[in-house]
Amino acid sequence: MNEQVTNILNQNITKTAKIQQLLLLGLTRRQVADLVTNGNYGFVQNVYKKMLEAGTFNHQPAAAILSEIDYTFNRRFGIEIEAYNCDKHHLACELREAGINVVVEGYNHDTRDHWKLVTDASLSGNNTFELVSPILQGEAGLQELQKVCWVLEYCNVKVNNSCGLHIHMDAADFTIETWRNLAITYRRLEPVIDGFMPSNRRNNIYCKTLSNISESRIREAQNITQLRSVFGNARYHKLNLEAYARHRTVEFRQHGGTTNFTKMENWIRFAANMITFAQQGMVNAGCQLSSIPFLTADQKIFFKLRTKKLA
Repeated sequence: MNEQVTNILNQNITKTAKIQQLLLLGLTRRQVADLVTNGNYGFVQNVYKKMLEAGTFNHQPAAAILSEIDYTFNRRFGIEIEAYNCDKHHLACELREAGINVVVEGYNHDTRDHWKLVTDASLSGNNTFELVSPILQGEAGLQELQKVCWVLEYCNVKVNNSCGLHIHMDAADFTIETWRNLAITYRRLEPVIDGFMPSNRRNNIYCKTLSNISESRIREAQNITQLRSVFGNARYHKLNLEAYARHRTVEFRQHGGTTNFTKMENWIRFAANMITFAQQGMVNAGCQLSSIPFLTADQKIFFKLRTKKLA
């Protein structure tokens, strides 16, 4: 196959034609993006969608196409950790000693190129704070987050029912189809997700349910502006579309406060995989944890155990 790939890459043809031939050869979209478009996955994804629409892959059943989705985690993301029980300046010193670039700032919603420690009036407890990351990416971002969690544990940082964990995922490459699929998938999986979230994160004023938003209205939206309107242009939903206007992200607001890296990592991967899946389709109504198509076997075990623990 390597010789075939080389021959295709050396042809004097357009990038689109090369992408089409490589996809038909059986390469994943991520592999093709790295070979042809210098990592521009969105370009390859658009070519792939047009091939689907043209019936190029009609010889493959839909399930087979979905099973070939590449879930390699390389999406850009950000995280907001709400917590208490540690002076911000002391925590900043410990984070810097661990190699984390962090600044103590006043309350703001600005994206920085460093971690920031800010105030949050919605939190209760002594020495409350919100630790907000810069833009992180993929596995390297998770490694940096793990280091941050080591420091939080060392500093005896705590969380309570007033705290949440918010994840921003890069949405710059979303089509309206991706947005609709993501909203419907989250809505359909909400009962499952509720099961592995603390009871206070299943429906509160800061992460409201999607069950009151009709699928038909979601399907009717022709652009992100219309879809945001379907959500009432309100950011306090479990899935926050308003983040797109400010940061070009989609925010996952439902997770309970935590300083535990394992919990964070599994939720980040859950959200990222849901987005990747939404670029192709949506889950069936009534989908159960055991049949979520974008989770690995290990991830299903993790969330199953979380569900049992929180029952």
